[in-house]
Amino acid sequence: QVQLVESGGGLVQPGGSLRLSCAASGRIFGYVMGWYRQAPGKQRDMVAAIFSAGSSSYQDSVKGRFTISRDNAKNVVYLQLNSLKPEDTAVYYCFRGLGSTRVLDWGQGTQVTVSS
Repeated sequence: QVQLVESGGGLVQPGGSLRLSCAASGRIFGYVMGWYRQAPGKQRDMVAAIFSAGSSSYQDSVKGRFTISRDNAKNVVYLQLNSLKPEDTAVYYCFRGLGSTRVLDWGQGTQVTVSS
């Protein structure tokens, strides 16, 4: 099992930006890495995933605003959040898996709040 520790969440105004980081205690090379989010009263949904070769996929609602990247040497995954909207408010969870729905490990989550 690998420990995943997220950071970078916080309170931001609409239109603002944040950069989330996810540091893994073990190697991420060869695994799919990504982020889910869960708003109060809603299910946890995938936001973005990045595959070992570097290709990525995004939830339609964040395409063009969020960018996922990975540094295999440092075992870190990033999620750049731009043009944030109130509906992006949620707890964001990092994951490591064999696919975007085959999750092996979860982080503890980091809160993102978009509000004026």
